Amino acid sequence: MSIERPRGSRAVAAPELPGVDPRAHRLVEARDHSGELRSWHLLDSAPLLAERGVAPRGTLLAVHGNPTYSFLYRSLIREDIPWRVIAVDQLEMGYSERTGQARGLQDRITDLSLLTDALGVRGPVVTVGHDWGGIVSVGWALDNRHDVIGMILTNTGIHQELGESLPKALQLATAPAMLPLSTSVTDAFLRTTVALSRPALPREVQEAYLAPYRGRSRRLGIEQFVADIPASANHPSRATLERLAGGITGMDVPTLMAWGPRDVTFSDRYLRDLIERVPHADVHRFEGASHLVWEDADVAGLVATWLRDTFGDAEHPRDAAGAGEALRPVSSFAEQAPEIHLGEAITRRAQDPATADLPAVVELGARPGESRRISWSLLSERTEDLAAGMRAHGIMPGDRVSVLVTPGADLTAVLYACLRLGAVAVIADAGLGTDGLTRAVIGSHPDWIIGIEKALVGARALGWPGRRISVPQLPTVDRAALDVETSVAELAEEGRQMRALGAGIDAPWPDQDADAAVLFTSGSTGPAKGAVLTHRQMGAMFAAVGDTLDLEADRGLVAGFAPFALLGPALGAPSVVPDMDITRPGDLTAPALAAAVEALGAPAVFTAPAALRNIIDTADQLDETGRAALARVPSFFSAGAPIPAPLLRELRGVMPGARALTPYGMTECLAVAAIDLEGIEAAGDGPGVCVGTAVPRTEIAIAVMDGEGATTGEITTDPDRTGEILVRAPHVRDRYLMLWGTTARASRFEGWHATGDVGHLDPAGRLWVEGRTAHVLATAQGLVTPVRVESAAESVPTVRRAGAAAVGPRGTQQVVVILETQDGYRPGKARTPHPAENALQEAVRQAVAQATGIEVAAVFTTASLPTDIRHNSKIDRAALSAWSEATLQGRKAPAL
Repeated sequence: MSIERPRGSRAVAAPELPGVDPRAHRLVEARDHSGELRSWHLLDSAPLLAERGVAPRGTLLAVHGNPTYSFLYRSLIREDIPWRVIAVDQLEMGYSERTGQARGLQDRITDLSLLTDALGVRGPVVTVGHDWGGIVSVGWALDNRHDVIGMILTNTGIHQELGESLPKALQLATAPAMLPLSTSVTDAFLRTTVALSRPALPREVQEAYLAPYRGRSRRLGIEQFVADIPASANHPSRATLERLAGGITGMDVPTLMAWGPRDVTFSDRYLRDLIERVPHADVHRFEGASHLVWEDADVAGLVATWLRDTFGDAEHPRDAAGAGEALRPVSSFAEQAPEIHLGEAITRRAQDPATADLPAVVELGARPGESRRISWSLLSERTEDLAAGMRAHGIMPGDRVSVLVTPGADLTAVLYACLRLGAVAVIADAGLGTDGLTRAVIGSHPDWIIGIEKALVGARALGWPGRRISVPQLPTVDRAALDVETSVAELAEEGRQMRALGAGIDAPWPDQDADAAVLFTSGSTGPAKGAVLTHRQMGAMFAAVGDTLDLEADRGLVAGFAPFALLGPALGAPSVVPDMDITRPGDLTAPALAAAVEALGAPAVFTAPAALRNIIDTADQLDETGRAALARVPSFFSAGAPIPAPLLRELRGVMPGARALTPYGMTECLAVAAIDLEGIEAAGDGPGVCVGTAVPRTEIAIAVMDGEGATTGEITTDPDRTGEILVRAPHVRDRYLMLWGTTARASRFEGWHATGDVGHLDPAGRLWVEGRTAHVLATAQGLVTPVRVESAAESVPTVRRAGAAAVGPRGTQQVVVILETQDGYRPGKARTPHPAENALQEAVRQAVAQATGIEVAAVFTTASLPTDIRHNSKIDRAALSAWSEATLQGRKAPAL
């Protein structure tokens, strides 16, 4: 296509742009692919590095997509990135020349190579790309691979299958009638792209994106970019796209992929394709971020960490390539951990005549006579049948299988069948809520989904990836509607027949260092994260929990927190889930708990912390049989949040013979420390909640914090030093799934997992937890942890629970306390807080000042504090701080 060359087409100096040092602007001339001399605008950090006396360790060559320009990469020019940043405005875009010539994909790659030749850019180079600039950057990397030591790709795509629909946003934009109208005649395409960010970009940033595209002649490059999408086989750029899609598989250089999952154009399906082509890539998904991920998240901070971890501080980064290729597992006790083949205990119990017919899983029915008992023998057969049937159906070792099954025999068999054949079980329970579960499933990129009908309906409606298998056998019409291939029952039957012919799973147990499962956190401190555990780590986790809780196989386990039902079979202990809504563990009643206990005789009991109060409050509904059942419970434990001693004492009235144990742990390391009621009473009062001493094969240390709450790098086990809690154990997670930056931060102390919790050790070696590091209050009076403030506030007689919030800049933060009172508490959705009565305000202020020396700025009451869905117990202090800051500034506050 040829158009009239617009006036003023030469590259022009960009105006003052927000967040851009004017010294970084540069105009350069270079020949293009047609031999014409063209003028380019770019951002170049070389002058800024020279002024600081920094010799660059290499070059970051950053290429934007459509319809942005180099402004997108302004955040890369920062002091902790000692690399020369060259961010170009592609020809026809930004402030570069408008040549009047349409440019195809290969033209843009060649033009960029000619520009870098003119600039004298030589290796080491790390390419950076976004949107269609990602494809151009890959092309440059392939054509200049002798200079390339790394690649960074953000929300881009490298391939579009023929016949595969373009994203709806691009279908509309590429329609012949809409193409010029939306891209060049008007600025609709540009404004729509800029508006994708959430929250909305500041007005001055929006104007900066719009500024170089005023007038149709300045926007023709946007139209040409869209027209160059090679969706069809005969498109002029199709061959180049195929070359790049194949060539990237041979780029064996460190690669980082940073992604905004809420992208209406380059969705996770493009990320999955890239991961398949570059399986060694480090991946980080910024939940909540959209197409303009550079605006929505701190991608530049991630890049700074990745460059340092990957290439180190070597004078010549090429020599260090791959040095940080893998973040080492934090386990240092692998030789001490028992090696457990996950599911082996099921086989052992089934083969023992004394236990084969005993119950392994008990499913409680809603009415008497509806309960079901599954023996060890039957569970073993079902698991082996399923493993054989799944393998025959095409589920391969290493495949991710999202398991969306109600706790019971089906869930147990499916999980242990996955573990037997080496598939990676993805466990994200319904306790995350619909939105949280959707983020977890989509974010885990499952190859398969095995689910109940309700889950499969959601998978179809919400576009969850993965081939689908139902738990029940569905009618043909429903199966087709839900895109279901087969059912668990059919797989088990196929496997049974294969085993009868001697063709079952005869492979050895999976390698101990292969991935076993992805366990999702509760999401109480942000979007739920997928913690990846290997078979070795998961086996060590089961052993650690069993040892800590003295779980006796003959007694079994009542799992009042549904995911714990999966623990019993690994240790050869029968398990039962009470009749309860697994999405609301706090609603578990004493009669429901008693019925579950009665089903096993005298089992250990586990519940979520939020359930304790309701169990106590409903104890008067117990009949004689129920009271007798709970009196037989030998041990009770609850994890997910520390349990106050007064609550444990009240619980003795319900389970008088039970040893009340409250472990401290997390999804990443399920058991870290533990303490019983006697231990809590012996520890006495102190700053925070005492959670006891380290469990077997576990070490605890403290990363000391400075006056603003940042860790200093000092690690200590000295008493009374406050800081971030560090853990080292064989059952610590391997990594977080597709959260490279989160893994890096949690692994920043070599050999330790940084928990994100804050606390201290006392002279007896007991750990005291004082909240989350992100919630530490850096006030003018000094550093104070939230639990210290909350514990002081909760000492006021009418206060049921308290949450501490911070307002203002760190170092001078003001403290706000929001309360639930005994009379005003209303469980469920949090309501708008109101100023507390004067007498209550004064009592809380005095209690906090006496305990911490901190002055409280304001005290509010609310019907119920915001907590996580899974445990109903972890207070969302970040939400409290956001609400408090807006309220005290007179702005409309976000809902709690």
